[in-house]
Amino acid sequence: MPRYKLVIEYDGAPFCGWQRQAEDPTVQAALEDAVTRFSGETVRLTCAGRTDAGVHAIHQVAHLDLVKAWRTDTVRDALNAHLRPQPISVISAEIVGPDFDARHSAIRRHYRYRILNRRSPAALTRGHVWHVPWPLDADLMQEAAQRLLGRHDFSAFRAAECQANSPVRTLEQLDVTRTRMGLFEEIVIATSARSFLHHQVRAMTGTLMLAGCKRLSADDVAEILATKAKHRCGPLAPAGGLTFVGVDYAEK
Repeated sequence: MPRYKLVIEYDGAPFCGWQRQAEDPTVQAALEDAVTRFSGETVRLTCAGRTDAGVHAIHQVAHLDLVKAWRTDTVRDALNAHLRPQPISVISAEIVGPDFDARHSAIRRHYRYRILNRRSPAALTRGHVWHVPWPLDADLMQEAAQRLLGRHDFSAFRAAECQANSPVRTLEQLDVTRTRMGLFEEIVIATSARSFLHHQVRAMTGTLMLAGCKRLSADDVAEILATKAKHRCGPLAPAGGLTFVGVDYAEK
Protein backbone atom coordinates (compact mmCIF):
# COMPACT_ATOMS: atom_id res chain seq x y z
CA MET A 1 0.00 0.00 0.00
CA PRO A 2 1.88 3.13 -1.18
CA ARG A 3 2.01 6.25 0.96
CA TYR A 4 1.81 9.63 -0.77
CA LYS A 5 3.18 12.91 0.50
CA LEU A 6 1.25 15.94 -0.74
CA VAL A 7 2.32 19.58 -0.73
CA ILE A 8 -0.82 21.71 -0.66
CA GLU A 9 -1.68 25.39 -1.06
CA TYR A 10 -5.00 26.89 -0.06
CA ASP A 11 -6.89 30.07 0.69
CA GLY A 12 -8.39 29.50 4.11
CA ALA A 13 -11.14 32.12 3.86
CA PRO A 14 -13.99 29.81 2.76
CA PHE A 15 -13.08 27.05 5.20
CA CYS A 16 -13.60 26.40 8.90
CA GLY A 17 -10.00 25.31 9.24
CA TRP A 18 -8.16 22.20 8.18
CA GLN A 19 -9.81 19.53 10.33
CA ARG A 20 -12.90 17.73 9.07
CA GLN A 21 -16.13 18.73 10.83
CA ALA A 22 -19.61 17.29 10.78
CA GLU A 23 -21.23 20.02 8.70
CA ASP A 24 -18.90 22.95 8.05
CA PRO A 25 -16.58 23.05 5.01
CA THR A 26 -12.95 22.24 5.77
CA VAL A 27 -9.77 21.74 3.77
CA GLN A 28 -9.35 18.16 4.95
CA ALA A 29 -12.90 17.23 3.94
CA ALA A 30 -12.49 18.78 0.48
CA LEU A 31 -9.26 16.87 -0.14
CA GLU A 32 -10.55 13.56 1.18
CA ASP A 33 -13.70 13.86 -0.91
CA ALA A 34 -11.55 14.57 -3.98
CA VAL A 35 -9.49 11.44 -3.28
CA THR A 36 -12.66 9.35 -3.06
CA ARG A 37 -14.01 10.74 -6.32
CA PHE A 38 -10.87 9.97 -8.30
CA SER A 39 -9.80 6.67 -6.68
CA GLY A 40 -12.96 5.21 -5.18
CA GLU A 41 -11.17 4.84 -1.83
CA THR A 42 -12.17 6.38 1.48
CA VAL A 43 -9.08 7.85 3.15
CA ARG A 44 -8.06 10.02 6.07
CA LEU A 45 -5.33 12.62 5.48
CA THR A 46 -2.81 13.56 8.15
CA CYS A 47 -1.33 17.06 7.88
CA ALA A 48 1.74 18.77 9.31
CA GLY A 49 -0.17 21.62 10.95
CA ARG A 50 -3.93 21.89 11.46
CA THR A 51 -4.72 25.49 10.56
CA ASP A 52 -7.62 27.45 12.07
CA ALA A 53 -10.60 28.87 10.22
CA GLY A 54 -9.46 31.56 7.78
CA VAL A 55 -5.75 30.72 7.96
CA HIS A 56 -3.98 30.16 4.64
CA ALA A 57 -1.20 27.83 3.52
CA ILE A 58 1.36 27.89 0.72
CA HIS A 59 3.26 24.75 1.80
CA GLN A 60 1.03 22.52 3.88
CA VAL A 61 2.15 18.88 3.91
CA ALA A 62 -0.13 15.88 4.27
CA HIS A 63 0.08 12.14 3.72
CA LEU A 64 -2.39 9.45 2.74
CA ASP A 65 -2.30 5.73 1.93
CA LEU A 66 -3.96 4.26 -1.15
CA VAL A 67 -4.53 0.58 -1.92
CA LYS A 68 -3.85 1.05 -5.62
CA ALA A 69 -0.50 2.42 -6.80
CA TRP A 70 -0.98 5.53 -8.93
CA ARG A 71 1.56 7.65 -10.77
CA THR A 72 2.35 10.69 -8.66
CA ASP A 73 1.47 13.13 -11.43
CA THR A 74 -1.88 11.38 -11.80
CA VAL A 75 -2.58 11.81 -8.08
CA ARG A 76 -1.69 15.50 -8.25
CA ASP A 77 -3.65 16.26 -11.41
CA ALA A 78 -6.70 14.17 -10.52
CA LEU A 79 -7.00 15.80 -7.11
CA ASN A 80 -6.73 19.27 -8.62
CA ALA A 81 -9.41 18.42 -11.19
CA HIS A 82 -11.83 17.26 -8.48
CA LEU A 83 -11.04 20.18 -6.18
CA ARG A 84 -12.17 22.83 -8.67
CA PRO A 85 -13.43 25.50 -8.10
CA GLN A 86 -12.39 25.43 -4.46
CA PRO A 87 -9.26 27.50 -3.65
CA ILE A 88 -7.09 24.45 -2.92
CA SER A 89 -4.19 23.29 -5.07
CA VAL A 90 -2.03 20.18 -4.75
CA ILE A 91 1.40 21.44 -5.73
CA SER A 92 3.14 18.07 -5.71
CA ALA A 93 2.70 14.41 -4.84
CA GLU A 94 5.45 11.89 -4.15
CA ILE A 95 5.69 8.34 -2.85
CA VAL A 96 7.37 8.10 0.55
CA GLY A 97 8.19 5.27 2.93
CA PRO A 98 5.61 3.89 5.36
CA ASP A 99 7.49 5.47 8.27
CA PHE A 100 6.87 9.00 7.00
CA ASP A 101 4.22 10.85 8.98
CA ALA A 102 3.36 14.40 7.91
CA ARG A 103 2.67 15.41 11.50
CA HIS A 104 4.94 13.33 13.72
CA SER A 105 7.98 13.36 11.40
CA ALA A 106 8.03 17.17 11.31
CA ILE A 107 10.88 18.81 13.19
CA ARG A 108 10.00 22.46 12.50
CA ARG A 109 7.01 24.46 11.28
CA HIS A 110 7.08 27.94 9.75
CA TYR A 111 4.39 30.63 9.75
CA ARG A 112 4.22 34.16 8.35
CA TYR A 113 1.96 36.96 9.49
CA ARG A 114 1.36 40.03 7.29
CA ILE A 115 0.27 43.45 8.56
CA LEU A 116 -0.69 46.14 6.07
CA ASN A 117 0.47 49.29 7.86
CA ARG A 118 -0.95 52.29 6.04
CA ARG A 119 -3.99 54.51 6.33
CA SER A 120 -5.83 53.10 3.29
CA PRO A 121 -7.27 49.57 3.43
CA ALA A 122 -6.20 46.70 1.19
CA ALA A 123 -7.75 46.11 -2.20
CA LEU A 124 -5.74 43.26 -3.76
CA THR A 125 -4.56 41.62 -0.53
CA ARG A 126 -7.79 41.92 1.43
CA GLY A 127 -8.33 38.77 3.48
CA HIS A 128 -4.61 38.02 3.48
CA VAL A 129 -3.35 40.87 5.68
CA TRP A 130 -4.30 42.57 8.92
CA HIS A 131 -4.95 46.22 8.12
CA VAL A 132 -3.52 48.37 10.94
CA PRO A 133 -3.99 52.03 9.93
CA TRP A 134 -2.02 53.65 12.77
CA PRO A 135 1.79 53.89 12.64
CA LEU A 136 3.79 50.91 13.89
CA ASP A 137 7.49 50.90 14.70
CA ALA A 138 8.84 47.62 13.31
CA ASP A 139 12.13 48.04 15.21
CA LEU A 140 10.29 48.17 18.53
CA MET A 141 8.28 45.13 17.50
CA GLN A 142 11.49 43.28 16.64
CA GLU A 143 13.02 44.22 19.99
CA ALA A 144 9.98 42.88 21.83
CA ALA A 145 9.86 39.76 19.67
CA GLN A 146 13.36 38.74 20.75
CA ARG A 147 12.15 38.55 24.36
CA LEU A 148 9.89 35.66 23.40
CA LEU A 149 12.58 33.47 21.83
CA GLY A 150 13.61 30.24 23.49
CA ARG A 151 11.89 27.65 25.63
CA HIS A 152 9.10 29.11 27.77
CA ASP A 153 5.67 28.54 29.21
CA PHE A 154 3.51 30.36 26.65
CA SER A 155 0.28 30.22 28.68
CA ALA A 156 -0.22 33.97 28.15
CA PHE A 157 -0.45 33.38 24.39
CA ARG A 158 -2.57 30.23 24.50
CA ALA A 159 -6.22 29.88 23.50
CA ALA A 160 -8.58 28.88 26.30
CA GLU A 161 -9.69 25.88 24.23
CA CYS A 162 -6.12 24.75 23.46
CA GLN A 163 -5.83 20.97 23.91
CA ALA A 164 -2.03 20.72 24.12
CA ASN A 165 -0.79 18.72 27.09
CA SER A 166 1.77 21.39 28.00
CA PRO A 167 2.02 25.15 27.39
CA VAL A 168 5.82 24.89 27.11
CA ARG A 169 7.19 25.48 23.62
CA THR A 170 10.56 26.39 22.13
CA LEU A 171 10.31 29.40 19.83
CA GLU A 172 13.23 29.27 17.40
CA GLN A 173 12.48 32.35 15.28
CA LEU A 174 10.34 35.46 15.66
CA ASP A 175 11.51 38.20 13.29
CA VAL A 176 9.73 41.42 12.38
CA THR A 177 10.61 43.29 9.18
CA ARG A 178 9.06 46.17 7.26
CA THR A 179 8.74 46.18 3.47
CA ARG A 180 8.18 49.38 1.50
CA MET A 181 7.14 49.46 -2.17
CA GLY A 182 5.88 52.90 -3.10
CA LEU A 183 2.80 53.54 -0.97
CA PHE A 184 2.61 49.87 0.03
CA GLU A 185 3.94 49.32 3.54
CA GLU A 186 3.79 45.85 5.02
CA ILE A 187 5.15 44.45 8.27
CA VAL A 188 5.97 40.75 8.08
CA ILE A 189 6.38 38.55 11.15
CA ALA A 190 8.20 35.27 10.45
CA THR A 191 8.19 32.59 13.13
CA SER A 192 9.39 29.00 13.46
CA ALA A 193 9.12 26.27 16.08
CA ARG A 194 8.74 22.54 16.30
CA SER A 195 5.12 23.13 17.30
CA PHE A 196 2.85 25.98 18.37
CA LEU A 197 -0.02 26.30 20.80
CA HIS A 198 -3.53 27.03 19.56
CA HIS A 199 -3.67 30.75 18.62
CA GLN A 200 -0.07 31.30 19.78
CA VAL A 201 1.14 33.08 16.64
CA ARG A 202 -1.93 35.31 16.42
CA ALA A 203 -1.73 36.17 20.13
CA MET A 204 1.96 37.03 19.87
CA THR A 205 1.26 39.15 16.79
CA GLY A 206 -1.44 41.17 18.57
CA THR A 207 0.94 41.78 21.47
CA LEU A 208 3.78 42.83 19.17
CA MET A 209 1.38 45.24 17.50
CA LEU A 210 0.93 46.98 20.88
CA ALA A 211 4.71 47.17 21.18
CA GLY A 212 4.84 48.72 17.72
CA CYS A 213 2.47 51.53 18.73
CA LYS A 214 4.35 52.03 22.02
CA ARG A 215 1.59 50.80 24.30
CA LEU A 216 3.88 48.02 25.51
CA SER A 217 7.66 47.97 25.93
CA ALA A 218 9.93 45.00 25.30
CA ASP A 219 10.17 44.60 29.07
CA ASP A 220 6.36 44.57 29.29
CA VAL A 221 6.21 41.76 26.74
CA ALA A 222 8.82 39.78 28.67
CA GLU A 223 6.79 40.31 31.85
CA ILE A 224 3.58 39.12 30.17
CA LEU A 225 5.40 35.95 29.17
CA ALA A 226 6.94 35.39 32.59
CA THR A 227 3.81 36.11 34.62
CA LYS A 228 1.42 34.40 32.13
CA ALA A 229 -0.67 37.58 32.23
CA LYS A 230 -3.04 36.81 29.38
CA HIS A 231 -5.24 39.81 30.20
CA ARG A 232 -2.32 42.14 29.32
CA CYS A 233 -1.78 40.67 25.87
CA GLY A 234 -2.77 42.50 22.73
CA PRO A 235 -5.83 41.58 20.66
CA LEU A 236 -5.92 38.26 18.86
CA ALA A 237 -4.72 39.11 15.36
CA PRO A 238 -7.20 38.21 12.59
CA ALA A 239 -6.82 34.77 11.04
CA GLY A 240 -6.58 36.09 7.48
CA GLY A 241 -3.13 37.58 7.99
CA LEU A 242 -1.61 34.22 8.94
CA THR A 243 -0.13 31.74 6.46
CA PHE A 244 1.46 28.33 7.02
CA VAL A 245 4.56 28.64 4.84
CA GLY A 246 6.52 25.45 5.37
CA VAL A 247 7.57 22.44 7.38
CA ASP A 248 10.96 20.79 7.83
CA TYR A 249 11.69 17.09 8.05
CA ALA A 250 14.89 15.38 9.08
CA GLU A 251 17.00 14.19 6.18
CA LYS A 252 17.36 10.43 5.91
